[in-house]
Amino acid sequence: MNNFWTVVGHSYMNKVKSKVFVISTAVTLTFVLLFANVDLIINLFEAGESKEPAHVAILDETGEWYPAIAEVLDREQSAIVLTSFTESEKEGQEAVSSGQFDGMLVLREGADVPEATYYYQSVNQAVTAELQHGMQTVKEAQATADLGLSDEQLQQIYAPVSFTTEPVEEGEGAVKTEEEVAQASFLVVILLFVIYFSVIMYCSMIATEVATEKSSRVMEILISSVSPVTHMFGKIVGIALVALSQFFLIVLIGGVNALLRMSAGTGEGLGVVSDFVSLDALPVGLMMYALLFYILSYFLFATLAAMLGSIVSRIEDVNSAVGPINFLVIVAFFIAMFGMNAPESSFITVTSFVPFFTPMIMFLRVGMLDVPLWEVALSIALLVGTIGLFAILAARVYRGGVLLYGNSSSWKHIKTALALSKRER
Repeated sequence: MNNFWTVVGHSYMNKVKSKVFVISTAVTLTFVLLFANVDLIINLFEAGESKEPAHVAILDETGEWYPAIAEVLDREQSAIVLTSFTESEKEGQEAVSSGQFDGMLVLREGADVPEATYYYQSVNQAVTAELQHGMQTVKEAQATADLGLSDEQLQQIYAPVSFTTEPVEEGEGAVKTEEEVAQASFLVVILLFVIYFSVIMYCSMIATEVATEKSSRVMEILISSVSPVTHMFGKIVGIALVALSQFFLIVLIGGVNALLRMSAGTGEGLGVVSDFVSLDALPVGLMMYALLFYILSYFLFATLAAMLGSIVSRIEDVNSAVGPINFLVIVAFFIAMFGMNAPESSFITVTSFVPFFTPMIMFLRVGMLDVPLWEVALSIALLVGTIGLFAILAARVYRGGVLLYGNSSSWKHIKTALALSKRER
């Protein structure tokens, strides 16, 4: 047991002290801070820019709409300055091209309402949206006046309908409300991305560690004092602690950033997250499922990564060796993204019992639907059983694989490693 923790500590410290770990962690934390403060960054750039109004020429061939549109934009304190243009349309386009105006709105007679064309040199969606809104407001006011409708009648027309949703209980199980589904969807998306990036990054890290020790012949010295199986699981646990350290740093930095913003009175931008999820209302059971499926997914793919890393002799072959793992994770990720819109489909139900897809797909179903407990238990049992089988297989392959050298195919090496492992027992 002492040898096991020695390997764990060596793997952890060796990786934490590496330049790759420091740089990747720094880059990740930088992205976290940028994402958490994106609203402040945008405001900072906008504050440094001079907010000059957009000068728009308007050629009103109807002779009626220009004053009404100008009145609407002025009442709503629009950043658009309208200027009546009485020359030809071609001359107006030339004025826009020369920079005299930011754009020109041409109003022509239509069947019921004018037909508008907006000419511009540099597109500004905010300007076009405000112009469209102004025309729509004038059109509604004109139609209201023509029909002789009062303000009370208009309020009745535009009053929103009362529409509420209530879940209907199915059997004895409780049905999720819209708020619960929205919160679960947020957690599901977070877990999908966490598993996706974690498996790709940390599995490659495990395989690279093993391949590096083999290529430098350090492995031959290590297995003389530590059994290959102990070495393999020590590597897996050591890299798991590395992942835990990075996750802790991300949560710590994110939490400190949130507290600093709230104490400084700039925490209103954090409300974007609260629109999707309320930390006080998060179900504890769903959080526990997220943690469980993440841990199981790590040990499933990490075991495979250690096995595949043991049968390659060069670091350059690691990416091709762990390619099948990345492929499985990518497939599971896209199935889960499809399942976000149809979590009750038969395809999603079936794939949730496939061990390689269970961590993503079953958690998706648990979060979005009221899944029977026996289905969740069965999927977890299948996943744990698969981890156990692959752990046994990986231990045998690892025992023989760490002593194999050569340029033959990784998959051919598995058979050779198993045969060598049997001879050594």
